[in-house]
Amino acid sequence: MPATPAEKRIAFRKLHEAGCFVLPNPFDVGSALALQHMGFKAIASTSAGFAWSIGKADNRVTLEEVLAHLTALCAAVDLPVNADFEGGFAHKAEKVAANVARAVKTGVAGLSIEDSTGDAARPLYERAFAIERIKAARAAIDADNSGVLLVGRCEGFLVGQTDLNLVIDRLSAYAEAGADCLYAPGIRAKEQIATLVRAMHPKPVNVLVGSPGLNVAELAELGVRRISVRGSLARAAWGAFMRASREIVERGTFAELGSGYPGGELNKMFG
Repeated sequence: MPATPAEKRIAFRKLHEAGCFVLPNPFDVGSALALQHMGFKAIASTSAGFAWSIGKADNRVTLEEVLAHLTALCAAVDLPVNADFEGGFAHKAEKVAANVARAVKTGVAGLSIEDSTGDAARPLYERAFAIERIKAARAAIDADNSGVLLVGRCEGFLVGQTDLNLVIDRLSAYAEAGADCLYAPGIRAKEQIATLVRAMHPKPVNVLVGSPGLNVAELAELGVRRISVRGSLARAAWGAFMRASREIVERGTFAELGSGYPGGELNKMFG
């Protein structure tokens, strides 16, 4: 029998209680099924990877498109799915709550809310307003006792505000507002990661890895509970596609096609 949303949510919360796990980011149903086949314990959507898969730039997808995508992912796999829900697809807290309530209905086991505005002049929401948005998301999740895990994200390092104290202050406030897990994408230095983990304890911390650097064992040693790769798997797939396509159009040769994954193996995996 396929796992129910409730079972997936229980399993997802248990993953956050101890140890360190990788939460890879598929960009469509096929890549989600492949990650399940390889033995990962949970997956997370990627706003960028999904956007590219439908021919759009990151942060240009609609709420309806994302809800349909999340529904498809959750229905396709028996793994818990964490939703990259960007900024909740709204500014005002009450609208964030309404959109989060709809996201919960897709079957997701977790959901993240960012504090970035998309405005280069004021890249982060004012602190009190950002907290209000997290509280609204928490209330929406709790309204039907869904058990969905809420991730509070501070985008400071991604928008050039790299004061670790600012990030810690915001994430601490998001934890008090109801976030179950804390995430500050862009932090890469060991010392800063360790400081963040200590400051957030006992709440679990998510770290982003998008390029070679720290490995799983090193991050686990620092106390990191979960690791995301964001759109990096999608970028890797696009890298192979672009290299092969450019070789054909620019050289008229097909060498790159030889490095493709065997079609027979793909048929077995999806069969």
